[in-house]
Amino acid sequence: MSGWLRPAGREAPRREDHPIAITVDGETVAGVAGQTVAGILLAAGRRSWRTTRSGAPRGVFCGIGACFDCLLTVNGVADVRACRRRAADGDEIRTQSREEGA
Repeated sequence: MSGWLRPAGREAPRREDHPIAITVDGETVAGVAGQTVAGILLAAGRRSWRTTRSGAPRGVFCGIGACFDCLLTVNGVADVRACRRRAADGDEIRTQSREEGA
């Protein structure tokens, strides 16, 4: 039952040891490996990154990928759920509006 224990003297790698940078609408935003796109955006102070047809702001609502409020475009692929997608170093993110088909 002790198979899950780490051998003595071996540390797990820490996320803060692996900084990453993504570009959001042309602005570089820093994060760490393992964070979701939504996590990086929220940590950077962005609470919304999509708008509805009426112009209402949308960002993270459910946080588990069920509601589709946090959609954005990642590396040219539209309608990516920010709360479910782990960010990768160099990702190009574009916010979406209802008019773009979001």
